[in-house]
Amino acid sequence: MSYSNSGSIKTTVVGAYPKPSCTPIGDWFPAADDEEARQQDKGLLQRWSITDYEDSLANAGADAERLFSEATEEIIKDQVGAGIDVPTDGEVRRENYIYYQCRRIDGIDFNTVTHKSVRSGAFVADLPTITGRVSLTDTLLHRDYKVAQSFTDNPVKITIPGPMTITDSIADGFYNDDKQLGADLAAALNTEILSLAEAGCTNIQVDEPVFARKPEQALAYGIENLERCFNGLPDHVTRLVHMCCGYPNALDAEGYLKAEQNAYLSIADAMDESSVNAVSLEDAHRHNDLKLLEHYKNTTILFGVVDVAKSRIETVEEVRQRLLEALEHIDADRLMAAPDCGLGLLGRRLAVAKLKVMSEAAKSI
Repeated sequence: MSYSNSGSIKTTVVGAYPKPSCTPIGDWFPAADDEEARQQDKGLLQRWSITDYEDSLANAGADAERLFSEATEEIIKDQVGAGIDVPTDGEVRRENYIYYQCRRIDGIDFNTVTHKSVRSGAFVADLPTITGRVSLTDTLLHRDYKVAQSFTDNPVKITIPGPMTITDSIADGFYNDDKQLGADLAAALNTEILSLAEAGCTNIQVDEPVFARKPEQALAYGIENLERCFNGLPDHVTRLVHMCCGYPNALDAEGYLKAEQNAYLSIADAMDESSVNAVSLEDAHRHNDLKLLEHYKNTTILFGVVDVAKSRIETVEEVRQRLLEALEHIDADRLMAAPDCGLGLLGRRLAVAKLKVMSEAAKSI
């Protein structure tokens, strides 16, 4: 099957970016050269602490906002300077991408901690617990967006964790019904998403890596609740969804558990029939059968072409060839180049190097 190519491929990133040194909270990703952290880490969700996060903000005091703004500016300049068309705020204000949102949801108790297996048994962690019906206390991402957008003319994308991923990252001591919990979380997230759109954000991404971990649940109720997240969003706002297959504990880790190889295929048709405009798919760490792309007849694909878990820097020609292979199955105007997932493990030097390679390859097509 042959598809048309109408010019260079646009570029974006998924979400997380290494925190600059001026950031007033610690980075939940271990430093690339921190061997002690590499040995101790058992899972990314373990790297959170109520005390550490709140103490860091308290210690920064009146300087916190200035420092976050400086860090955001550095992150935006890194991305745009590396050739990224649609950058993110790097999730720089977040102790991690899930709990930053959860801290503003009533019913999720960070003082009631439950030990639980997560990500289909990938690891166990101590998690905050749902103790009552969930609802959003206040919106905040519109502030994060406005600060980030002030540093570039490129459209800034903002990310938010999805209902299934939040559900798999906390302990439920109240609902005992993942579909209903997801519906209530979706209602809370919808309020945040509409606030983002009102602030001018035109690229809003819901992160649902658990879709790839639990495709049967995604089909049963996950996509339905995803639609609730986007309910009422204006047509000019791009609805994006990120679905990665699994994240290692540390850079260059080997043998970490990933989603099944056929997970993407099993939910592709349903995702293409949804209201989602763009779907992020991991491909660099583990290549897909590219016939998968032919199942997306309407949806743009954010195609993972650099590995975020390996320190080796891809060559421009490697990335270019993979993009050309993808273009045999999807039109160029529905293909964007992206990393597999967030760039937090790489450190800024490696992150920028990989983004420059990706951008050069994409713009050479």
